[in-house]
Amino acid sequence: MPAPMPDAPPKTLTLFLAGDVMTGRGIDQVLPHPCDPALHEPYALSALDYVHLAEAAHGPIPRPVPPAYVWGEALEELERRRPDLRVVNLETAITCDGSWEPKGINYRMSPENAGVLQAAGVQLCSLANNHVLDWGPAGLEETLRTLEGLGIARAGAGMDLEEAAAPAALSLPGGGRLLFFACGTADSGIPPHWAAGPGRPGVHLLEDLSEGQARRLVRHMGRWREPGDLVLLSIHWGGNWGYTVTPEQRRFARLLVEEGDVALVHGHSSHHPKGMELHRGRLILYGCGDLINDYEGIGGHRVYRSDLGLMYFATLSRSDGRLLRLTMTPTRLRRFRLERAQAREVRWVQRALQRACAPFGLRVHRHAPGGLILRPARAAAPQA
Repeated sequence: MPAPMPDAPPKTLTLFLAGDVMTGRGIDQVLPHPCDPALHEPYALSALDYVHLAEAAHGPIPRPVPPAYVWGEALEELERRRPDLRVVNLETAITCDGSWEPKGINYRMSPENAGVLQAAGVQLCSLANNHVLDWGPAGLEETLRTLEGLGIARAGAGMDLEEAAAPAALSLPGGGRLLFFACGTADSGIPPHWAAGPGRPGVHLLEDLSEGQARRLVRHMGRWREPGDLVLLSIHWGGNWGYTVTPEQRRFARLLVEEGDVALVHGHSSHHPKGMELHRGRLILYGCGDLINDYEGIGGHRVYRSDLGLMYFATLSRSDGRLLRLTMTPTRLRRFRLERAQAREVRWVQRALQRACAPFGLRVHRHAPGGLILRPARAAAPQA
């Protein structure tokens, strides 16, 4: 009998992408092994205060909840979509030790609760954000050690600059790698003294968004790249609220695509989804919003609906990294658990995204069942 033909290498790669996943503070308290709830915030001295606010808004939260509880109906969507890789910005320290940083708001979850990440099959975490060192260098070290023990790759923070700036490299089926770089900027709230340096723990912090900084980053990424690799850059930048994409952000992202051959820019920091762009066929997400947080019941900024999040599913060409398809599943948080957004909430998210994407020549259409799809403005709307 003739030998069986080898499987053809995959021609596409589908990524699940989420913005901020904040499993510390109140969410840590409802999981089986919470840290000491003591906080040092102007308005809250206990992480349990955030649990009580959420319960006042939407009803009792059973305690303790299993790790899968937080992901709720998102797990069904992940099972249905079966993405090749699952990527989030983990915006919390994983530690019960360390000295808290006097910065106003401090996030941490117990290492014994870190299985919450495994419950959703998270494979890659950006750590370049303004909460990863909330409990000092000792807390960062425990975060790195815990993720390593769970088999979850990460980038963007480390015990020195070399480690913080290095990519996570994941082998892809059929050959080649995904190189995952992560960095952040001070305008996202990362304290300047958190910048990693030679022999100094910290975050891969960019000096600015100038052309010179972009080209330095391009050269750095190029030193790691091999033929067949796809590069994904995750960046924590900008403020928490508002849909503005600055000219500096746009120039920076475009230059990374043009000169660094970056396949996808994964932006985050905003607590709600922002606009996105296709540049030379590559996807630029300027702000993915929060997917998981403990903000239920907190007043202020309600016009942005930070309780509504997005699960992004981006299918890329393996040959050149171009975006072939982007669909998004809107979610909402209730009692610290992700649910599918209701029809009226899906329409709200669609309208908000449409306004944010219009300046980039893109449209966001509703897409069955209960999802959204990105299309160029010239493309016809899908049939109902």
